[in-house]
Amino acid sequence: MTEPELLPILGQEPRERSDAARNRDAVLCAAAALVARCGVESVTMDAVADAAGVGKGTVFRRFGSRAGLMARLLDESEAAWQGSVIYGPPPLGPGAPPLDRLLAFGRSRLVTNLTSADLLMAASGADTGRSYAAYSFTATHVRYLLDQIGVRGDIALLATALLAPLEVPILRQQVTVEHIDVDRIVAAWEDLVNRVVGDC
Repeated sequence: MTEPELLPILGQEPRERSDAARNRDAVLCAAAALVARCGVESVTMDAVADAAGVGKGTVFRRFGSRAGLMARLLDESEAAWQGSVIYGPPPLGPGAPPLDRLLAFGRSRLVTNLTSADLLMAASGADTGRSYAAYSFTATHVRYLLDQIGVRGDIALLATALLAPLEVPILRQQVTVEHIDVDRIVAAWEDLVNRVVGDC
């Protein structure tokens, strides 16, 4: 099994005029800054347009809707995270033993999912999870690491079992409803990994 490649979330961007590219970048930067400062729920298309210095119509033409803009922000975040998994420093990136990489992956994915939970809801309208391409990347990466560790059994289903506790609906239930400490969730996930890996 080979290590997964960085997957495009929305496909390749078509060629665009330089002013359109500048507007797109300005809108995305403004939206990201507003989300970081005010929270996802407080960000409106009017506020994004004002902060980016463009008309609201430009934002709607480019992204279609508020959910479309939030989805694009989520895609940008996901692509950056995927890049850190493939090209970043160990242990999350290449160069560390596969078990160390798997444990670093779990911690990183958990934190990333909790950080992006509100953005994901705004992009999808519900806790339905990320796009298939994003999930496919994480599943392929975990399968690759399990294979490198030498885990026996149905690797595809074992990878699914390891990924399920890191999904946003489960994490939100545990953290915001049950008030379980994040460190406890990480420790439990690492215990699960060690049980799956067993004597490998």
